Amino acid sequence: QQEKEDLQGKVKLKEHLSQNAGKSEATPAPSKNIDLEMKQLQCKLKNSNTEITKQSTTIKSLKRQVQEKEERIRQLQAKISQLERDLTMKRHLIEDLRSRLKANQENEKTSNETLESLERKVKALAEDKKASIDSMKQRFNVAMKEKSQYEQMYHKAKDDLEKKDLKLTKLESKMIETECAMTGLEIAASQQLHGLTKQSTQALETLQKELLLTSDKVEDFKTFVKTLTRMLHHSVQELRTKSKLAKKMGEMKTCKKGLSQESLQLAASILNVSTTDLYEILQEGDDEETAKTKMEFEKDKEWLQHIQNLLEAQFPFASYLMDAVLEKLNEKEKLVEEYSFLMKHSV
Repeated sequence: QQEKEDLQGKVKLKEHLSQNAGKSEATPAPSKNIDLEMKQLQCKLKNSNTEITKQSTTIKSLKRQVQEKEERIRQLQAKISQLERDLTMKRHLIEDLRSRLKANQENEKTSNETLESLERKVKALAEDKKASIDSMKQRFNVAMKEKSQYEQMYHKAKDDLEKKDLKLTKLESKMIETECAMTGLEIAASQQLHGLTKQSTQALETLQKELLLTSDKVEDFKTFVKTLTRMLHHSVQELRTKSKLAKKMGEMKTCKKGLSQESLQLAASILNVSTTDLYEILQEGDDEETAKTKMEFEKDKEWLQHIQNLLEAQFPFASYLMDAVLEKLNEKEKLVEEYSFLMKHSV
């Protein structure tokens, strides 16, 4: 545009000079150089106009671009403002998150301490539980061993009970047979008595003799029963004494090995006392054993008195007498078994 203005000024100057030259007669005609220069200037002017037109078009385009860029700048500024607001909010949010993170870290520290404490407690509880489980296992093993022992004792007692039931059955059958025999004797005696009442005086005398003989037999029977009971009583007492001596020998065996029944009998003969007296000497000071011996003595005394009462009682007394004798026989059998067991284990 400045060049255009310069060229226009030059053209106007040339035109003014040409006009002044036409008016002046003394001025010679313009030369060809001036015309050529004029043409050149006109061409330059035309070119300048064309360039100006192009530049105007370019300027308009640039103005549109500037407007678009300004609009873009405004949008970007609005976006920047929005981003600044977002940034401010995010900063506040970050500050809030930082404070929360700090609080969470403190809470985490407290939680870790609590967790460590709980882990220690859990470890202690696990150790206690393990110890409790081991104790329960030991108790269970002991209980199983005891159960096995009790089962063996049960089977042994069951076998013994079956044997004793068999013996009791045999004794009951024998007792029934004895009662039948005694009943038969009583019936025969009553029949004979009934027949004798119908006979003569001689038959009565004979009957009296037979009755006397029967009375003698009854007395002999009573004597037999008394002797049997005394022997049975003496045998039971002797078995008791032997059992107690065997128990004492078993107790003394740990301190004085080699002590046997022969040595006790030898000691009794040297002291000139019976084995019973020797046992009482050995048991001196044992109040419980003394009380037990006294109780057994009282029971034996009651049993002898019971036998005496049965013999003096009215008929029939066979079943009661049989029960009493069986009771003592059973006691003797138990004592024999106990003595055999003690002697077997004292060897």
